[in-house]
Amino acid sequence: MSNPLPHDHIIPFKRSGKSKKEQVAEMFDSIAPKYDVMNRFLSARTDIGWRKKAIRLLKKDDPKLILDVATGTADMAIMACKILNPEKIVGIDISEGMLELGRKKVEKEGFGSIIRLQAGDSETINQPSGSFDAVMVAFGVRNFENLENGLKEMWRVLKPGGRLIILEFSKPRRRAVKSLYNLYMNIVAPQAARWFRQNKDAYLYLSESANAFPDRHAFTDILIQTGFTDTGLKSLSLGICCIYSGRKPF
Repeated sequence: MSNPLPHDHIIPFKRSGKSKKEQVAEMFDSIAPKYDVMNRFLSARTDIGWRKKAIRLLKKDDPKLILDVATGTADMAIMACKILNPEKIVGIDISEGMLELGRKKVEKEGFGSIIRLQAGDSETINQPSGSFDAVMVAFGVRNFENLENGLKEMWRVLKPGGRLIILEFSKPRRRAVKSLYNLYMNIVAPQAARWFRQNKDAYLYLSESANAFPDRHAFTDILIQTGFTDTGLKSLSLGICCIYSGRKPF
């Protein structure tokens, strides 16, 4: 097992004796019913554009078999079906509550024969090595109990030459934007959670985990250490979010 990074110790519920993995599953189960509504509200629907940009980076690779890690309610999987026209997408998540909603969305969109959602741990992916042309993760890697272990597992299940795309929050570099971002994450998001009668701790955790996450070049360095090549990052929306990419060498 890889040594934990400082970020790996950030947990949703400070007084809980459960592991981070158990807490994250519990947290997402509790907020699942209004997760999509909150996402759209808190990002003013900007997250939809972020996801599309990330998925379009895979177009040149024309992946036929895709793994969507931390699939949640299957937003990325459904969008990837529409943009990439793959043969199969497997979505895994540790929250059964999120998966249940995701399965309903998949059926409603008519992708039941292409997308398969199942309970799964990002650090012990229940798939053979070299199975997928592409792996994607949207706003999930900061929730891993051990970030490096999760990245190594994604590297393992990729085919040689396969590509990894990760979408994750990052810390803005411009002072004015950074101040507004911190105000939003620390005050506005938790207050909005109260309005929606959601779990306030979950949205405080969002801020803490995003702030502690090793973003930008610190993260691409970790990708390289994990074995990925051809790594890169693309900053979005004044640095609020980044798309990271890497490839498993042939």
